[in-house]
Amino acid sequence: MYLLIPAAGTGQRMKEAWQRQGKAQRNKLLLPVLSQPILAWTLRAAEAASQIVWIGLVGQPSDWPDFEEILSTLNLTTSVELVKGGKTRQESVYNGLKALPDQAQHVLIHDGARCLATPELFNRCADELKTSSGLIAAVPVKDTIKKVAPNSNLIESTPDRHGLWAAQTPQGFDVEQLKNCHERGRQERWAVTDDAALFEQCGLSVRIVEGEETNLKVTTPVDLAIAELILKSRLEKPTTQP
Repeated sequence: MYLLIPAAGTGQRMKEAWQRQGKAQRNKLLLPVLSQPILAWTLRAAEAASQIVWIGLVGQPSDWPDFEEILSTLNLTTSVELVKGGKTRQESVYNGLKALPDQAQHVLIHDGARCLATPELFNRCADELKTSSGLIAAVPVKDTIKKVAPNSNLIESTPDRHGLWAAQTPQGFDVEQLKNCHERGRQERWAVTDDAALFEQCGLSVRIVEGEETNLKVTTPVDLAIAELILKSRLEKPTTQP
């Protein structure tokens, strides 16, 4: 299975975290969690997934020296190729699709900021993709959701949360179909926040794969603290002796 990791954003809500480090704001995936960059944890999980054979790391060339330094410390056995990112996540994924090896028929796409995804989740999505052309990891919504009127704090409605799922990554697709969806999206100037939305707008089916409650996207300084607690808990778990 081939994997694309969009890693081209800066993360505007992480300015405070960089200030605590005494450094100018940079790509948020370079922020440390348990003394290792966020991106390192994401790459470790992908490396540990038995189904992943190639990784395309999509980022801005200005970040490549930092990415290469991270890769040099991890000594991954999985092949990793750096791909130039775009101005948006949508553009970055499109660039990644064009950089896939010619033999790639299916692809998983996983946000670099979701550093808590487990190897088991990657493998589960890869297995499911063998019989599906489009899928996303997701978890059922547990909170009551309110729809609020634009430019106000007034509630318009309360949708029934039964049947609502919170989208995560990995998301997996047939490569040729996803390329076609991206090209149509570019032509029609669709702006979407994930690849599943492109699939949906093209009238293609997307299946749900059970995600993980701990698979949060590190977006704010609070998320950094939560990620550190989860990773620390995992590292402290005693290994079962045979």
